[in-house]
Amino acid sequence: MTTSTTTRTVPPLGGFSPTFLRLELRRLMRNKRAVIFTLVMPSAFFLLFGTDSSYRTERAGHGNVTAYVMVSMAVYGAMIATTSGGAMVATERALGWSRQLRLTPLTPVAYVAVKVAVAMTMGLVAIVAVFVVGHLVGADLALGRLVLCGVLAWVCTLVFAAFGLFMGYLLPSENVMQILGPALALLSFAGGLFVPLEQMSDVFALVATFTPAYGVGVLARSPFGEDGSIWLAVVNVLAWATVFVLGAAWRMSRDTQRV
Repeated sequence: MTTSTTTRTVPPLGGFSPTFLRLELRRLMRNKRAVIFTLVMPSAFFLLFGTDSSYRTERAGHGNVTAYVMVSMAVYGAMIATTSGGAMVATERALGWSRQLRLTPLTPVAYVAVKVAVAMTMGLVAIVAVFVVGHLVGADLALGRLVLCGVLAWVCTLVFAAFGLFMGYLLPSENVMQILGPALALLSFAGGLFVPLEQMSDVFALVATFTPAYGVGVLARSPFGEDGSIWLAVVNVLAWATVFVLGAAWRMSRDTQRV
């Protein structure tokens, strides 16, 4: 009597592929709410808060105030985009899609990598959209510094891709973005994206340094010149990234049933 065993062959890179990534991006772009939050709302906020005529002539370090507000709103847009991209797992869990994926050779690491890649792609689109609008309405910052602002903003908002994954595994799908939308606006306000920390009281400025948006905002605006403690911002980003990555890994390991 012979016993045969069937082993599942793991594909290269655990199943991560450009085709899978492209399909995920296409699916997200068909979501009108995601497009509005990613492309429209951050640019609209910039036009609302950053286009005062005096801002074009008022200097902010190596650029003008319009450019300074532009970078802050680009960070906010990237925060929304990366968080919503990561939080897509909540809907997939509710629909049973994640359970179906467990039957395929796709590894959990590859699945998470695809979600992070989608989130970061959307974050880059959000940043570019705000920068284009800012350029059209008078944002003044040298090209090299502008590119560096964009790169720093994009890389640092990886924190919020992890945050979106964590919340996607933690919250039910029907409530995830209703909760995260206001939460991100509050974090952005508390972290100094909407109101400069110099205009806050000492207590609020101190509290801001402990929020996830603080480090991202300070680092993204650092090419303008000194804007808070760079090292404190680095520690802030690394600390929150660690918290959210560990939280997402913990919740993913416990995700054994449909919610």
